[in-house]
Amino acid sequence: MDLKQFVTIVPDWPKPGINFKDITTLMDNGEAYKYATDQIVEYAREKEIDLIVGPEARGFIIGCPVAYSLGVGFAPVRKEGKLPRETIKVSYGLEYGKDVLTIHKDAIKPGQRVLITDDLLATGGTIEATIKLVEELGGVVAGIAFLIELSYLDGREKLKGYDILTLMKY
Repeated sequence: MDLKQFVTIVPDWPKPGINFKDITTLMDNGEAYKYATDQIVEYAREKEIDLIVGPEARGFIIGCPVAYSLGVGFAPVRKEGKLPRETIKVSYGLEYGKDVLTIHKDAIKPGQRVLITDDLLATGGTIEATIKLVEELGGVVAGIAFLIELSYLDGREKLKGYDILTLMKY
């Protein structure tokens, strides 16, 4: 299935010069969403995944149906102050400043094989920070899966040494 036909390109959003890749038109098509999810599930099976981890919010949209299909858990990565129990955190750079991501301190058991999921690989900063959280808790990042990769932003450079699946490249 050509998943790109289900992604809507929105010109000049959120600012002039940006061609936003809108995945909501893929998600609202049951056949396309299932196909994309199934591709990630197969990848995860090959990697013998124990747990799915995804950053908010679109990492949840991608990761939760994968976790459900595999019968494994899902651990959310959220911005600081959003998780109710004890967390660990990592600060990472944004285009204009810094942000902080957190995960529950007990979300990952040492040695668990983790698949990180998100909708989009752009510069790689969010996923690089997520990897740090997973590894700090003793998890093994067995793979990373995205619907879309913006290859012209070189996000893979920050993720060298990790196995990456992308379903669509722009």
